[in-house]
Amino acid sequence: MYAIVNIAGKQFKVTKDQQIYAPKMQGDVDASVEFDQVLFADNDGQVSIGAPLLGGAKVSAKILGHVKGDKIIVFKKKRRKGYKKKKGHRQQYTKIQIEDILL
Repeated sequence: MYAIVNIAGKQFKVTKDQQIYAPKMQGDVDASVEFDQVLFADNDGQVSIGAPLLGGAKVSAKILGHVKGDKIIVFKKKRRKGYKKKKGHRQQYTKIQIEDILL
C-alpha cells in the first residue's frame, strides 16, 4: 500500500514505516503530524485517484528531527570585469517517519 501525498507544496510517494526528508515544518521532535492532502492511493491493486484530493484520506507521521541538507555553492562571475561572488546555502529539512495511511 502506498499513497502520493502533498507535503508543504511537494509531492511524495510514501509507504508505511518509510522515512522521508520533507521541507522544514513546525513541530517538536516526537510530535505526530497528519497530512490530509492525499492525491493518489494504491491498496494492493485497488487504485483510488483524487480529483484533485481523496476525501477522508489521511497520512499520519511522526517527526524524528530537524536537519540540514548538503551545502550548495552559488558562484557568480562576469568575465573580464573582476566581478566574483561566492555564497553557500544549506536547506533545512524535517525528517519524518510515516506511521499509517488511512483511506
